[in-house]
Amino acid sequence: MRAFAVIALTGLTLAACGERAEPAAPTPTKAVSAVNPASDAEPSVPVTLTADQLRRVCQAGLAEIHGQAVADIQIDGLEGRVVNASWRAPVDGDRRRAQCRVEGDLVTWKPVDATDPAQDRWMNQAGDPVTRFVLDGETVTISQTLPDGAAAADDQGRN
Repeated sequence: MRAFAVIALTGLTLAACGERAEPAAPTPTKAVSAVNPASDAEPSVPVTLTADQLRRVCQAGLAEIHGQAVADIQIDGLEGRVVNASWRAPVDGDRRRAQCRVEGDLVTWKPVDATDPAQDRWMNQAGDPVTRFVLDGETVTISQTLPDGAAAADDQGRN
């Protein structure tokens, strides 16, 4: 205890004489980028898809969304960046039709000629499933997140 008193008294004496302890040297910092570097493990989404890539992504996306085989989705045409597609309805054999577009890594679609005109809308509102894609060479991987948070992914190769 006596050693503590001597140290404390010495500190007070030096402080009274106007001597100061040296300020601590600043801690060196490292400048880092706020942008994450691209990873080889994650294929990046092309900035602009070619017309063929857009058709393949929409074909795979609509197949996954509607529970069809990729080969069953027929691409009927392209209007700018919107793909027109159709497929045989499994219940009555009639043709179902839809339009598809790609926004970033999202596949967005809308039914065409639905019996209820309110259903002829782009399926990108709250409460709609979210469909994403990754294009890696000839493979299109589609993943869906349902409104309840459930998720599924499927590799739809080129057919």
